[in-house]
Amino acid sequence: MDSSKVAGHSKCRAAGNYPNGGPVRYPVPDEKVPWSVEYEGYNPPEYTADRVLQSPIADKDIKSGEFKFNAIDGKVDRRSYTGRYPVVNGAPMNPVGRTGIAARGRLRKWGPNHAADSIVTRWKRNSAGEIVMREGKPVLQFISIERKDNGEKAIPGGMVEAGEEVSETMKREFGEEALSSLDVSNEELQKIRTLINELFTDGVKIYEGYVDDPRNTDNSWTETVAMNFHDDTGKAFDRFSLKAGDDADKVAWADVGHELKLFASHSGFMKQVAEVRGAYY
Repeated sequence: MDSSKVAGHSKCRAAGNYPNGGPVRYPVPDEKVPWSVEYEGYNPPEYTADRVLQSPIADKDIKSGEFKFNAIDGKVDRRSYTGRYPVVNGAPMNPVGRTGIAARGRLRKWGPNHAADSIVTRWKRNSAGEIVMREGKPVLQFISIERKDNGEKAIPGGMVEAGEEVSETMKREFGEEALSSLDVSNEELQKIRTLINELFTDGVKIYEGYVDDPRNTDNSWTETVAMNFHDDTGKAFDRFSLKAGDDADKVAWADVGHELKLFASHSGFMKQVAEVRGAYY
């Protein structure tokens, strides 16, 4: 297997407990990640969080056999951005390989759980309005949230709901997490929607594929589409204040640079954004 794929499959098999009180992961060394490599004695614990089992919008038990994997299944898209994934004994298998945990963990869907991430950027400016430079390159800032579930900094985003377009997920999640759109008046909500519609008209796709999410398991995993929406003048948010909401505990503009430590694969996304914009990293 490509070493870069194994490197991009590390947070989801880190030593210790599965996130938020799950069982201890079965150890998976780099050379044992691919399913094509025999791993004698591999016996990962099965774990699906209670919140998933109790969710009315989560998948049913795999034993129900009511799933069409690698296809559009009713309103749920069970296709993977990585291509076709193996299905063994009726269960979808992580396209990158072993994680040390079986079943769904904290993810709602068997197989790919599609997400959408909105990377909103602007140029960092000094008090005189001039773009700040570092090592001869302009410095980017992006809207960063702090997740409620684990305290990690991240890009605003969330899961694509059944029947929802990715573009709509991006707008909805950004409004909820960065502008607290769930807690405003109808008048303010309309203003927020207008701002987001204007800002999200000219995006650049940064990434589409598998995400090294610590919630991933052998049978459920996260995939995303990450888009960059750049406010070149830096004035789009003059009429609004950032306000954390929904799954975000905090929200703020943050500088882009190699020092960034973000949730899942988000640091890698920011590096790609810097390259696309010719910015410092």
